[in-house]
Amino acid sequence: MKKYIKTVFLGAAFLLAALLSGCSTEESHAGETAPFVVEAGTEETPASGVKDKSGTAAESTDSGNAPAPTAGKAEGEETTARTAGMEDGAGVAAAMEDTEAGAAEPDASGSFEVHFIDVGQADAALVFCDGHAMLIDGGNAADSSLIYTYLKDRSVDYLDCIVCTHAHEDHVGGLAGALNYATAGCALCPVTSYDSRAFNSFVTYLGKQGVEITVPAAGGSFSLGSASVQILGPIRLDAPDPNNTSIVLRVVYGNTSFLFTGDAEREEEQDILAAGYELESTVLKVGHHGSETSTTYPFLREIMPQYAVISVGADNSYGHPTEETLSRLRDAGAQVYRTDLQGDIVCTSDGETVSFAVERNADADTLGSAGRAPAEAEPGTESGEDPAGGESGAGQQDDSAQAGSGTDYVLNTNTHKFHIPSCSSVKQMKESNKLFYNGTREEVIGMGYDPCKRCNP
Repeated sequence: MKKYIKTVFLGAAFLLAALLSGCSTEESHAGETAPFVVEAGTEETPASGVKDKSGTAAESTDSGNAPAPTAGKAEGEETTARTAGMEDGAGVAAAMEDTEAGAAEPDASGSFEVHFIDVGQADAALVFCDGHAMLIDGGNAADSSLIYTYLKDRSVDYLDCIVCTHAHEDHVGGLAGALNYATAGCALCPVTSYDSRAFNSFVTYLGKQGVEITVPAAGGSFSLGSASVQILGPIRLDAPDPNNTSIVLRVVYGNTSFLFTGDAEREEEQDILAAGYELESTVLKVGHHGSETSTTYPFLREIMPQYAVISVGADNSYGHPTEETLSRLRDAGAQVYRTDLQGDIVCTSDGETVSFAVERNADADTLGSAGRAPAEAEPGTESGEDPAGGESGAGQQDDSAQAGSGTDYVLNTNTHKFHIPSCSSVKQMKESNKLFYNGTREEVIGMGYDPCKRCNP
């Protein structure tokens, strides 16, 4: 039925384009066609109340009330080769096969949740399935303590898989905090090295656990409990913009599905479309914080999401989410949730339907307010983009800025004390227990370390 509906939508869209040429609101980018036309009566939209953490009701098109977020707990030298194989991490399948695997039927006693964590102008999503957990990105370096606390509060001391969608600091930065609390069965990233302090910290913490980065191959898949995680991108690892090397994952649980797109932009979206992968998904994590350069009409038409989640910082300097992106989501008929307006967002699936719970502002007009106009870009760069290839601005700093403001500490991973490098206690520490960290005192304390009483860092 859904395939039939999509065909009707596509036919209507092209008919409208022919009749109303010149009146379309879509942007004039090569390869994009007319926006969506949603025909009345093609989808069932039963009304229900979604409650936020304070009990405030909001209108939703899913069936049933959203449950409160529940705690999920799992049981229990870099590589440069691109590989489709990955060792079992007590929750991740023994290998990522180069075929699209279907999801197992959800167990009657199973559970599935996605926590879209509010990390400002950054990304972080925690996926739970049947007691297994996967973290997709971790926000900025300044979010390390937030991610550490989020996992600790939910007793998530083991991650079957930790995913860095790409090497920009607003995705990799807080993963060090996650690895300070939880151990990881495997780590996925499109690169094994990148010239930034945030990325090097991620690699260091993985090394302490004896975990190597695996560069996944598009077309592979692995299991997370009874869910199937399909790897759709990147298709090209040599894209000049790291955004277009983003790992794109489609997680399938029963008859529901979730698409995580990192910061993939138009170029990677077109690569994935050309590869012919299944994209239709119940929930879309909108690409690149709602940037105009992502979530293009051709890509969105294949996804046909019922819901979309935008991870974005309030009053950010990039104008995210842009009016162009919000307009496309309106045309798609997707119900939109936003971390800048609603805080942490938890989506729960029973394998047939999904429901949402938000931290605040359940009735927020998520489609009615685009980000403020971005500052004028420097010559030769897109607005809001750091010439070095990362992003810098409200809620995040580039690595050079961090280098000037951070402090060097030595952390004892055995006693969970931290010291200044000249402290006499450092000389008495075993090398295997030493961890060097550059950041703020608050970050280190947030990661679970206590200051040494001798050197009082």
